[in-house]
Amino acid sequence: MLPEDYQRLKEDLLFNGYDPKNPIYIYQDDILDGWNRYVACKEIGGITPTYKEFVGSDSEAIAYVMRTNKRRNLTSSQWAAIAVEAEELIAVIRAEVEKERRTKQAETRKAIEYERDPDGRFAPKDNNESDITQLIVEQVKPRIETSAKLAGTFSTNRTYINEAAKIKKEQPEMFVQIKSGEKTITEIKRDIKKKEVIANLTSIESQNTKKILGIYDVIIIDPPWPMEKIERDVSPNQVGFDYPTMPIEEIKQIKLPVDDNCHVFMWTTQKFLSIAFEVLKSWDVKYIFTMVWHKPGGFQPFNLPQYNCEFILYARRGSPQFIDTKSFNTCFTAARGKHSEKPDVFYDIIRRVTVGRRLDMFNRREIPGFDGWGNESISDE
Repeated sequence: MLPEDYQRLKEDLLFNGYDPKNPIYIYQDDILDGWNRYVACKEIGGITPTYKEFVGSDSEAIAYVMRTNKRRNLTSSQWAAIAVEAEELIAVIRAEVEKERRTKQAETRKAIEYERDPDGRFAPKDNNESDITQLIVEQVKPRIETSAKLAGTFSTNRTYINEAAKIKKEQPEMFVQIKSGEKTITEIKRDIKKKEVIANLTSIESQNTKKILGIYDVIIIDPPWPMEKIERDVSPNQVGFDYPTMPIEEIKQIKLPVDDNCHVFMWTTQKFLSIAFEVLKSWDVKYIFTMVWHKPGGFQPFNLPQYNCEFILYARRGSPQFIDTKSFNTCFTAARGKHSEKPDVFYDIIRRVTVGRRLDMFNRREIPGFDGWGNESISDE
């Protein structure tokens, strides 16, 4: 109790006397609950508190203390961590559960009737199969019941306690973060998974193997869609593009060098948006979501709105993991560069949320952290 709270307690006792409806609980000759009231009465003098004997087992007594003195600002994850470290309490609860189990087991054994089988050996009668099953169940119940009682005592859940125990054993430095309230068990599990993904995808052995096989964990592709510039009176010389394009059917036949678990980001425009979904199916990757690049200005067809955005369809092969999803939005704003040049902001996002061997197909400039693959490489397949 904080000093100011304790002083208010003493003032209340002096002014109102001791409330008999709020007794000091005694258990095995010790104060179970009400220590501050007991000390305050002794210091004041002349005030006799009310005492009451707590009736129950050791675990019930500890559960009562936890229930009446719990700090409300602790998370369920923190209580799970505390439960894992309450070794004496765990021993008490386990002993009580084991005692109950042995009693039930003995009662069940007494109820089972035996008879001689055709070979002359004693065996349980057929109508006692449920009792035999109960005996088997009793063998595995102690661990479950111990966790359940701990969960009830600390107002958390059994799964959290088991997960906290595993983290304490395998990742002790992360267990400290749970205890301090810095992170929850769910956040720690996410961090552990993230570390595992990064370690697996960035290991030298994994990288070398994928390089030999020519496969990637992340692929960005800007297919050479069969687009043509529109002839305008204001720009009579703008006919055709300065880079080669491919027919849709050839784009569909591109063999992506994907790993078993691979992120695929495909760029497209308004004109080819509907066809782009067909292309993904032909590549045997599963569409998940669409990203939008909002850019200042863009082409405006006659009698239509200005096309001031481009799309990135995200698909995947297998179950690749993003290592960071904070501030990972499906819409981003970035300035325009040279014709058909994709913004650096997009690549910054992909480098932050993915890990592993990355490929940028059909880009016309070098991008740090990505292998490049242009039109001339299609013939290599």
